[in-house]
Amino acid sequence: MTTDDIINAARQCLGTRFRHQGRIAGVGIDCAGVAIHVARQIGAGHLDVSGYGRNPANGQLEQSLDIQPCLERVTLSDRASGDLLLMRFAREPQHVAICAGDTIIHAYEAAGLCCEHRLSDVWAARIVSVYRFRGIE
Repeated sequence: MTTDDIINAARQCLGTRFRHQGRIAGVGIDCAGVAIHVARQIGAGHLDVSGYGRNPANGQLEQSLDIQPCLERVTLSDRASGDLLLMRFAREPQHVAICAGDTIIHAYEAAGLCCEHRLSDVWAARIVSVYRFRGIE
């Protein structure tokens, strides 16, 4: 598996309408669904956690990422293309995106779909943790 495999898998979700707890590219997907889609496409072992609210609280999203057998946490300064970014909008981390270099790919409810856009300073400031898929060549 390569970084390009991860980014290409994430891009398969582009244009898919946002749907809370959605997992199907082309039908409906949320930010966690993009990460699950990528894991499935690259053959990475993962645990799909469901039943979460629209605004995960009490570290629920971070805990879900920490138990993923296909992910390892890396430092913010080591962020690279293909990494999974954990982000916060207010107090709690409650959003994930795939880093694609100078852009991010994510299903974003405010946009209503899975989109790719520049990783601006505003978006970069939201990153609280970075996870890397294990086994990248």
